[in-house]
Amino acid sequence: MTERDRSALHRNINASLGRTRLAVATVMVVERGWPLLLPILIVAGLFLSLSWLGIFRLLPDMARLATAAAFGIAGLAALYPLRFFRLPTWPEIDNRVEQANDLEHTPVQVQTDRPSGRPDNFADALWREHQKRMAESLGRLGGDLPRTQLPERDPWALRAAVALLFVCAYGLSFGPHGGRIGDAFRAHAARDAIPPRIDAWVAPPAYTGKPPIFLTANAGKDAPAISVPQGSELSLRVTGGPGDETLSFTDTEGTIRDVAPKANAAEATPAASSPVAVVRHFSDKLATEGRLTLKSGDAELDSWAFTVIPDNPPTIRFVGEPKRAVNGTLELSYDIEDDYGAASAKAEFALADQQPAGARPLYGAPEMQLALPRRGAAKKPVKASRDLTEHVWSGALVKLTLEAVDDAGQKAKSETKTFLMPERPFSNPLARAVIEQRRLLALDANAKPRVLELMDAITLRPEDTIANVSHYLALMSARTRLKMAGSDDQLREVVSYLWQVALGIEDGDLSAAEKQLRQAQQALQDALDRGASDEEIDKLMAELRQAMNNFLREFAEKAQKNQTAQGPTPGQELRQGDLQRMLDQIENLAKSGNRDQAKELLSQLQDMMNNLQAGRQQRGQQGQQNSEMRQQMDKLGQLMRRQQEMMNETFRMDQMQRGPQQGQEDPFGDQQGQDQQPGQKGKPGQGDDGKPMTPQEFADALKQLQEGQSQLEKDLEALMKGLEGLGIKPGEGFGEAGKSMKQAENSLGKGEGDRAVGHQGRALEALRQGAQDMMQQLQAMQGDEGGSQQGGRQQNAGRDPLGRPQATSGPDTGDSTPLPDEIDVQRARQILEAIRKRLGNALSPELERSYLERLLEMK
Repeated sequence: MTERDRSALHRNINASLGRTRLAVATVMVVERGWPLLLPILIVAGLFLSLSWLGIFRLLPDMARLATAAAFGIAGLAALYPLRFFRLPTWPEIDNRVEQANDLEHTPVQVQTDRPSGRPDNFADALWREHQKRMAESLGRLGGDLPRTQLPERDPWALRAAVALLFVCAYGLSFGPHGGRIGDAFRAHAARDAIPPRIDAWVAPPAYTGKPPIFLTANAGKDAPAISVPQGSELSLRVTGGPGDETLSFTDTEGTIRDVAPKANAAEATPAASSPVAVVRHFSDKLATEGRLTLKSGDAELDSWAFTVIPDNPPTIRFVGEPKRAVNGTLELSYDIEDDYGAASAKAEFALADQQPAGARPLYGAPEMQLALPRRGAAKKPVKASRDLTEHVWSGALVKLTLEAVDDAGQKAKSETKTFLMPERPFSNPLARAVIEQRRLLALDANAKPRVLELMDAITLRPEDTIANVSHYLALMSARTRLKMAGSDDQLREVVSYLWQVALGIEDGDLSAAEKQLRQAQQALQDALDRGASDEEIDKLMAELRQAMNNFLREFAEKAQKNQTAQGPTPGQELRQGDLQRMLDQIENLAKSGNRDQAKELLSQLQDMMNNLQAGRQQRGQQGQQNSEMRQQMDKLGQLMRRQQEMMNETFRMDQMQRGPQQGQEDPFGDQQGQDQQPGQKGKPGQGDDGKPMTPQEFADALKQLQEGQSQLEKDLEALMKGLEGLGIKPGEGFGEAGKSMKQAENSLGKGEGDRAVGHQGRALEALRQGAQDMMQQLQAMQGDEGGSQQGGRQQNAGRDPLGRPQATSGPDTGDSTPLPDEIDVQRARQILEAIRKRLGNALSPELERSYLERLLEMK
């Protein structure tokens, strides 16, 4: 090897030796420093773990301070061993390198050593040659790993437990229940507030029928404007946060209006294991367009833009002219329109003729509340009737104006109609004379002397003018009362008594019964309008039933006295069971909350009673034929009902065969075990003793259903023959019904319950179509027969003497669709309010809050 090569090799070895020394020095520093740093790291790890686990926020202040002080002392004590740390020297580093590489004769140390003694050129040259040769023997050098001897110092590896606790606590610190490092140095009263939770919703006025709008999911400046009805109420609740939240409303002109929180809204809900939750509640009416902004200090939390749907005033107008019913009641037909339905309507009366100067009337204008259309119903005229014949203005020329008021208090009036107020017709001359005197006295109390003179003239020769002694005694009693009356109240009592005297002279006891009936109807109408309780409705319905029974009994007795050999009596045309079912339906609707429909049905009942006298005058020669037609229609109704029950029972048997759960409802709305066929004792799928059916019993039950279906087919054939005898040609619907019944019978014989149900349903639909076709033929026949009546008007126009559709109008074909009521909306409001209250609880589990938020989302 030349001298140049040896010099280059020596340089490379020095560079490698320098790197090795640096690596070994680092290892030695770690080896000496790690055992000294480990105590302080363990103390710091335990402190951080306890902080992240939330231990310090659970401790009382004294225990928290003591624990923090203990950790401080332990930290200082853990720093004491660091004073013994010293850096490794170069000889120690070289010695470690030689030991790590198993080198002999200390070749590394030779590179830095110097010869001792006095300088000598020969000795120096010899020493340099020795260094070069030792350097050539170094070759590739390397270091070793640190030897901290921790296993000897910590044989139980407790340091690993501290590390595991540290990692777990660090992961928990990101959760909602994680603690903070500063909890050890923060008093309970100075802890951070819970992050604010915002719940905001808009509740439209109840009369609009609109559901509440949940706003929190629609927050943001870029969200579209939310349309709300005028008068909607905003509710905003902030739970948690610093408690300095403010709410402001900015209208379209840029005017800012602050919304103050409720006085009792800022309330604290402390918990033993969580910070204090501050609740602030804001409420405001939305009357104009604008934007609501919620801020916390200067930071904006949320904002919502609103557009307000104006609430237009209602409109009301006459449909046709006011008219008089056959019994003298006033009938009105009118239209009421409003955005969300009117709240009330009434008729305002005023006398058209100018009263004499100085007149002292005893009564004011009559009052008449008007029925309202059902909300959401199809637009059609509304009818209202009121018996005003007892009022002293009856028979006078009056001006009538209709007024409607909506729930927002806006009013509207119709045009004014001038007409003669209907009065009760009195055929008895004496009764007419009494009514005339009554009118004179009621319109002007100053006419009392003149009324007394007229009464004296009437009773001057009673044997020639008054045939009934009781009538004469009643008139003398009225005269005495009038003579002794000194105040307006006493005069009004005389006016009321004169009306009773006139009715007694004209109709006897029937007038009292009719008056009692109309009073009961009006009392129930008023109770429905003001939303009376169920107990009051029960009482008024009982009074109405009693008044109805008295009226019908008196009416039948009077009709029996006046009947002739021609045509049936009204008692034959009127079936009391129909009226009782109608009253039951009114009561059920009122109790179920659908009072609008109950009021409409009560109005129909009033129309029926108004037309009762017309039925007494319209008895024709075709009464027997109508009776036979009614019998056939009743048979058709029974046939359709039996087919419906047969279909229900077949469905139940089929479900039982498939193994339905007890109490399952079928698609026809009946629960299993109800509406059983005649002769069936147990529940469907059970025998007479309530035990499950055996296969033989099940087969017998199917056979009974098959026989019942066969009997229905025979009854349909008999019905079709009966209709042909009355001149009505059965339509194709009856033929299709017969075929479907036959197919259902065959399916039942084969044990195919599902197919039988389908055939039975088609048979029922065909029966309904046949009934409609038969009604069209019947109306055409009645139109031909009624064409000869006065003015070309049909005699009955498809209605019985009570104004109802006649029984020949056919059974209920199921075409009517009940209108939805508002009780669901009210129930929905209650459910949403309960959900929002639950969301307002800051202590609710996160999983529950997430579920409730999804319930409130309205996309």
